[in-house]
Amino acid sequence: KQWYQRRVAVGKRACLWLQDLLIDLKQLQSTQTELKFRGVKGTTGTQASFLELFNGDHGKVEELDKLVTEKAGFSAKFTITGQTYTRKMDSIIINAVAGIGSTINKFCTDLRLLASLKEIEEPFAQKQIGSSAMPYKRNPMQSERCCSLARHLMGLTASPAHTHANQWFERTLDDSANRRIVIAEAFLTADILLNTAQNIMQGMVVYPKVIEKHILEELPFMATENLLMSMVKSGADRQECHEKLRVLSVEAGKQVKEFGKSNDMLERIRGDDYFTPIHKLLSDIVNPSNFIGRAPQQVSKFIKEEVMPEIEPYRHSFDKEAPKLNV
Repeated sequence: KQWYQRRVAVGKRACLWLQDLLIDLKQLQSTQTELKFRGVKGTTGTQASFLELFNGDHGKVEELDKLVTEKAGFSAKFTITGQTYTRKMDSIIINAVAGIGSTINKFCTDLRLLASLKEIEEPFAQKQIGSSAMPYKRNPMQSERCCSLARHLMGLTASPAHTHANQWFERTLDDSANRRIVIAEAFLTADILLNTAQNIMQGMVVYPKVIEKHILEELPFMATENLLMSMVKSGADRQECHEKLRVLSVEAGKQVKEFGKSNDMLERIRGDDYFTPIHKLLSDIVNPSNFIGRAPQQVSKFIKEEVMPEIEPYRHSFDKEAPKLNV
């Protein structure tokens, strides 16, 4: 049960990361579906030149607009435009792409924190150097790089919004140079973020023994509510029991924080006659499997009902070789 519990805890965390990626996927799909083509609108969007070309035949102008839109691979077009399509669309697109940045930043930040606890690590090559100064270090270099690039990607969202907000009437040329940089950088940055994140996820290393050690160290504190309920069920006064558990917790915490000793909360409970009614129940009360709730069921349901249907259309690409990154 304890080993099962560890795996569930890691699996639940991974599903939280995956959930954000699914939200990004749906946002990108929605943005792509709603994307419209400017079409054949002429210099300022009035289609005046095409109307003159077809001798005032509005039907032919609209048919040309439709044919060019389809030829360009779009299913929809703007009915009205200025000299350009509204730059609001650029802002919407970059915001959707930048969502990938916040998701991967969150994932890699979590991983860096877990790596500092030595519970989970990103893949580390056999001859990889973690620090030029300290040979023992195994810095999560790929995760750190992702966090850095993700900040850049998220920061790009302001530029298209300013371009849209400051466009003079139909258009001025001040939007051109900005768009050529920002749009390209957003997609290139998102691409390397996804490639690096895939490399991290596929090579991630989990250390169950370390996780078990950390959980067992904190378990007595985590179990105080369960201990309180068990005592109340045996007839104890809740307030009195709460105070005794509080005092023992403070004493045990002092041993850990001030003297670097192990958490002896359970030993203190076993040595206190007040808790005699639950002494024989302690092992069951503090069983780690009691503290995972419905995590196993949640993970199974999430994978089956939400993840698999979304990734099915992309299954053909699963067998492709994973990206190899030089770290």
